[in-house]
Amino acid sequence: MDIPFLSEAEVIDGAYNLAIDAIFGFSFKGAVREPFGSILNTLKRITIPIASVDIPSGWDVEKGNPEGLQPDMLISLTAPKQSAVHFSGRYHYLGGRFVPLALQKKYNLSLPDYPGTECVHRLL
Repeated sequence: MDIPFLSEAEVIDGAYNLAIDAIFGFSFKGAVREPFGSILNTLKRITIPIASVDIPSGWDVEKGNPEGLQPDMLISLTAPKQSAVHFSGRYHYLGGRFVPLALQKKYNLSLPDYPGTECVHRLL
């Protein structure tokens, strides 16, 4: 009896409904080293939705990465980073109600109003 070999991406697709990408923060710079390169390559091959937190892992905070991970959802923290203009996924959320007014003014942030006690705002 032959036992089929499943790739890591096929195992993830078969076991989960969503993958969360929170490997690197927005301050990541330089080349992606192992084991993270292999992990990102696996994430590029899965077919279930991916939600990236703050910035997709492996992206430059300003320029993005057209060859990198392309998540279905981006959850920006505090304010969208410049690279968010390169996001082509389905949903973009902002979590940033906690930004003090003085900080908003200092960095000229134009943040949305959050209704009631909501801490997340859908941008796209």
